[in-house]
Amino acid sequence: MKNMLLASLLLLSLAASAETIEGRVIKVSDGDTVNILDDAHQKYHVRLSGIDAPEKDQPFGKRAQQKLSELVFGKTVVFEWSKRDHRDRPVGKLYVAQSDCPSCAPIDTGFEVLKAGLAWHYKQYQREQTPEDRVLYAEAEERARSLRNGLWYDENPTPPWEWRKAKKEAHKKAQ
Repeated sequence: MKNMLLASLLLLSLAASAETIEGRVIKVSDGDTVNILDDAHQKYHVRLSGIDAPEKDQPFGKRAQQKLSELVFGKTVVFEWSKRDHRDRPVGKLYVAQSDCPSCAPIDTGFEVLKAGLAWHYKQYQREQTPEDRVLYAEAEERARSLRNGLWYDENPTPPWEWRKAKKEAHKKAQ
């Protein structure tokens, strides 16, 4: 009971400390990063939490970028965040209204990229997700894997964090 209460208080404090950015997506950098322009013409370079999509130069990187672009490019979005990454980008959840049902709940775009098999559930940071999202994201990745959707069509796709590390090491060796 005490652990449940602590978890509830933690979730409430996370929700209370979340910030919101509303605006239009003006650029989709890759499958988990976009630029948002708000009404005051301030630009935000933000990263989706809970997923890690292939880099553009990796297999399925352009498809992940295209999927996210189909969901959000040129559309009004809401971005809820409470932390910054090592590049000082806000990290959070990006929501967009359902075009066929404006009164329905907004779409969690990171979850949609994950369901399409175009990203990994970023388990290194899953502790930062709500318990519900942690389960939903893990199940979505597992389902995409079992159906061999997207990048899971490959037998052994290279996770982006391993690809970035190998690229960094190759760059160091070249110097």
